[in-house]
Formats: sequence, C-alpha cells, structure tokens
Amino acid sequence: MTDPSRAPERFRSRGFDAASFFFSGVTGIATAIILGILAIILLNITWHGWDGISLRFIVSGTDQDMFDVNKAGVLPMIVGTSARVILMTIFVIPVGVITAIHLTEYANPVSIHTRIIRGAVNNLAGVPSIVFGLFGLGFFIGFVGGEMDALFYPDSDEPVWGKPAILWASMTLAVMTLPVVIVATEESLKAIAPGLREASLALGATKLQTVAKVVLPQALPGILTGGILSISRAAGEVAPILFTGAAYYMSGYPTRPTDQFMDLGYHVFILSTQSPNIEQTRPILYATVLVLLLLTFTLNIVAVLVRAKMRRGMRQSH
Repeated sequence: MTDPSRAPERFRSRGFDAASFFFSGVTGIATAIILGILAIILLNITWHGWDGISLRFIVSGTDQDMFDVNKAGVLPMIVGTSARVILMTIFVIPVGVITAIHLTEYANPVSIHTRIIRGAVNNLAGVPSIVFGLFGLGFFIGFVGGEMDALFYPDSDEPVWGKPAILWASMTLAVMTLPVVIVATEESLKAIAPGLREASLALGATKLQTVAKVVLPQALPGILTGGILSISRAAGEVAPILFTGAAYYMSGYPTRPTDQFMDLGYHVFILSTQSPNIEQTRPILYATVLVLLLLTFTLNIVAVLVRAKMRRGMRQSH
C-alpha cells in the first residue's frame, strides 16, 4: 500500500527543478563560450598562417633575412624549442616525482617540515613567469655558471658557463613547472589503494621496495599526466628564456649545453615588435605561431600515446 505521506516528496522529485536547470544552463553556456573562444583563436591562426606554411619554410633557416617572407625559415626555432622542452622534462620529472613521493609516502602530513614544503610549492605555482627568468639569470647564470667558470676556467677571459645557454633556460623552465609535476604526482600516489601498500609490506617488502615496485608503476600514468601539463605550459613560455638562453639570431643550431638557441615563442615576439614592415612580416608571424601550436600539440600527443601504451600494458599484466 502506498504511503500518502510520501506523495508530496514523489511529486517534487518528478517536478521541474528551476535551480538545477538554471545552473546547468549557466555551466553549459560557460563551457560553450570557452570552446568557442578556443575555436575562434585556432581558426584565425590557421586561416592566416596556412598559406605561409611550406616545406621550405619548415626545413630552412634564417641565414638570409628573417623578415622576408620568401627567404625566412623556422627550422632553428623548431630545434631550439624542442631541445629546451625535452631538457626541461628530463630535469623536472625526477625532482618533482621524488618530492611528491617524499610528501606522500614518507613525510608526516602535520609536521612543520611538510607544511613549509607544501607552502613553498603553492607559492611557487603563483610566481609570474618573468620572475623565473630573473631568478634563472641571477642564480643559474650569475651564481652557478659564474662559480663553474671560476673553478674550471680561471684563466679564461670569456665566460663558458656563466652566460645565457640552453641548459640554464631549460633548468629555469624546470623550476617554473615543478609545482605542476609535484601536484599531479601526489594526486596519482594518493589514488593508489592503501591495501596494495599493506599487502606488499605484509609480504616482507621494505618501504622503498613497496614504493618502487608497487606504488610507482600504478601511479605512472598520472605522473605522465603531470609531464604532459608541464610540456604544455613550458612550450609557449617566452619570459623565462628571455634572459637565460634565447638568441635573437643564430646561423646554426645548439650543439652544446652552453650554446644559445633560437625559439619559436621568442621569434614570434621579434616578428611582432622588431620588424621594419609589419604588414610584410604578418604572414611569417602567423605561420610561425601555427608551427608553434603544431609543435606543442605534437609533443603532447607523443606523451599521451606513451601514457596510453603504459596503461594498456598495466591492464594486460593484470
């Protein structure tokens, strides 16, 4: 027999919920606006830059005139951007993962030591990118590079390490993206079921063995997600590399860690501010931006494919 007292409740549940409909509509409209803005930007860049894309433009350098649409090329910028992003990834992922493991698996969550580290990570995430560039100039180039020159090349008149270089630019970007990797790795480690750790310890494994053989393999896709996010942020950054390694013009490619490099983002800045004829340079500008977007998407897609392959391997192993 139906309870008459529950009839109003059933009626309300079947009725029209104006508040839910309103907020669902607002979130849907906000999502549509964001996607629309992204689509407009991508379509505008593609529309204006596609005509400037050619095989010659991609595989040639700037040995003649970087502002001439018939002679300019972006291969040195592609090489420089790819190299500094790859070097940054090599630097940031080990440090970020080790820090996240310490905070999640070893540190006391309520200790002053842990609070200081978490506060530093949170503050580091909010520092403007130009500040990281000044930090890299003062610390990596002025202090670390200067001390290395004083130690290894005391009689040299020209600095070897104490100057802008692709190594220092990559390390500056690594410091900038460190919070992204730490937070993503922490979330991945926390998502691992505690029962896996307890079972490993119960079987006689040490804490280190449990972390290395049980926890980290399970958290690897999330760690790669942090790496993908750091690549996405660092690929288009210009401010941190202005003072630490980017060159206005180079006739060759960086072959040593102490060499400077040309960069797509910095080249876009040069084309938009230093060109003697903005209208003549506009096709090169849009084509360079399009190449930068394609390069960023390519680096991200490669990382996503690696992550997907690891996930499939983990599922098959289970």
